[in-house]
Amino acid sequence: MTEPTILIPAASPTGSLPEAEARAHLLDPDADLTGWLAVRGHPAWRSRAILRWALARRAASFEAMTDQPAVLRRDLAAAFTIRSATVAVHDRAEDGTEKLLLALADGQRIECVLLRGGGDPAAGDDDGESRTERITACISSQVGCAMGCVFCASGIDGVVRNLTAGEILEQLVHLTALLPADERISHVVVMGMGEPLANLDRLLVALERTQDREGFGISPRRITISTVGLPAALDRLSAARPGYHLAVSLHAADDALRTRLVPVNRSIGLDAVMAAADRYWEASGRRLTFEYVLLGGVNDAAEDARALVRLLGGRAALVNVIPYNAVAGMPWQEPSAASRERFLTVLREAGVNVQVRRRKGHRINAACGQLRRAAAQANQPSTVTNTSTAPRMPPSQTIQ
Repeated sequence: MTEPTILIPAASPTGSLPEAEARAHLLDPDADLTGWLAVRGHPAWRSRAILRWALARRAASFEAMTDQPAVLRRDLAAAFTIRSATVAVHDRAEDGTEKLLLALADGQRIECVLLRGGGDPAAGDDDGESRTERITACISSQVGCAMGCVFCASGIDGVVRNLTAGEILEQLVHLTALLPADERISHVVVMGMGEPLANLDRLLVALERTQDREGFGISPRRITISTVGLPAALDRLSAARPGYHLAVSLHAADDALRTRLVPVNRSIGLDAVMAAADRYWEASGRRLTFEYVLLGGVNDAAEDARALVRLLGGRAALVNVIPYNAVAGMPWQEPSAASRERFLTVLREAGVNVQVRRRKGHRINAACGQLRRAAAQANQPSTVTNTSTAPRMPPSQTIQ
């Protein structure tokens, strides 16, 4: 099959707000901070110092960068912005999960989530760290999504545009700001709004800076990219050899059902997806994760599980089973406890390494696209912090 060509507009260079149009995003490589400093006679090392302030030291303004000359701080503030997005909604759950709806400079909105403890089995290696200590950031790569997964709120209105590298990084800045000074993000999962591989160039730039020790200092072993599987982009990722974990969203083990659930599969096919995933495993040496949203009466039968066993073909992979939670206005149902256990039993008896994703943030629209959609429907004001009053929709569990 021929992989589809998905044309997605990039962000407008600077956004639609007058102030944003006058200033470049400090975290975007196109801003060329080093070049800007050189023109003004400043040494190149100041670039790393400034970025360290913005990322590792959590500076919200240039004025806070007290080891930089006052004149330079003034000029930086006139030329750059550290945070081009504002927090439109901040929601918290009793389990410690926090979700932000960010309003971008051009008025578009995206979501990112902070998860404490427990974690997702797809979120990378622990490196000796207990799961209770894990702090995971779930970030978006696009405004909306073009993949069309029928049970996911992100793609209901299609894709608007790709995020810039700066906008991807800025989500980590906002999530880090929620933490006490002695805590830091330990893992990153690119499982928010959008298809990461459809914005691969900008994503790789952002994730490379995420690893920088003077930035967030997050090992590639603790970074996971989730994708429906775009073979050409997967091969580009394999060639880059970044060492990230890969989570492939399957949701079905045959093309007919997967095309029904993930319409983009019509132009790709499972054989191509699995072959590209295998090539990534060969290039990276990282164990593959396959994600499977369990939909009641759709893909949760014992035969569906047996088909999945056949598709996996003995691969040394992890299957992350995600029981669906019913969403108002969508026709899909939760799997019964009996069907879920039957499905898991078939996988385990076949020797498949399987885990069930824990529910986190289910009271705060913590699944992909739900808070954005709920806020739009409720016509939320520009800044809201909620612990219990936000519009409630159960999560689709396509992300945590």
